[in-house]
Amino acid sequence: METIDLREKGGVRAGVQQTSDRRLFMQLLAFGGAGDTPALTAALESSGLEAVLYEDVNDPHGVALVTWSDNPDFFIKTLRPFLQESPFALLSLKPEYTMMGRSYALGHEPNLEDWLLERSPRSITDPEWTWHIWYPLRRKGEFNALPPEEQSAILREHGGIGHSFGSAGYAMDVRLACFGIDANDNDFVIGLVGKELHPLSACVQAMRKTKQTSSYMQEMGPFFVGKTVWQKYVPKAISAAS
Repeated sequence: METIDLREKGGVRAGVQQTSDRRLFMQLLAFGGAGDTPALTAALESSGLEAVLYEDVNDPHGVALVTWSDNPDFFIKTLRPFLQESPFALLSLKPEYTMMGRSYALGHEPNLEDWLLERSPRSITDPEWTWHIWYPLRRKGEFNALPPEEQSAILREHGGIGHSFGSAGYAMDVRLACFGIDANDNDFVIGLVGKELHPLSACVQAMRKTKQTSSYMQEMGPFFVGKTVWQKYVPKAISAAS
């Protein structure tokens, strides 16, 4: 039988490919009925949680909370009691916006541990990049049947747009895999982070023209659009040689 290797694999360093058994799980929960945002931020400040709280641009009573951990037990043993015992318990959950995914590697990351565990929370807590768009997506099954070289070409075209927006200082992205942990059987969760909202919308618009989106995308959304009103992130010491 073929051995199953679940390790994440990064770029080669000193002649050896980096590997890791760690990854970050991230979750977005959206709520309605939030008339007192300061009470929510005060509860978060007292909790010690690392998180981001948004006010929903499309719902005057809406907020969303993004949390993360490399141990999925966190969402049951720590986050769940907090939500039940804090002012969040008075809000109404909007399950159609719930998104959860895990970080993953593509095989060329120069610092694998930083990519898997720190890059995403660092990106969404940048104090100057406070406009965020989150959405899930699912590719058509036909994409998985394409030869690897054709898949790579399609992904390079799509990724090139994201890279150009990033290089121009317009957008950063968070990419999470959500196979089997998404209620609607989506494949990925995407977060777009920017200083302004328009470039994020323009990035989504530009990607609609790629072959991946125009020919092999089955479903995208719903889209959550919010602006950060509170955040906390404690950087971990990860060696550049990890």
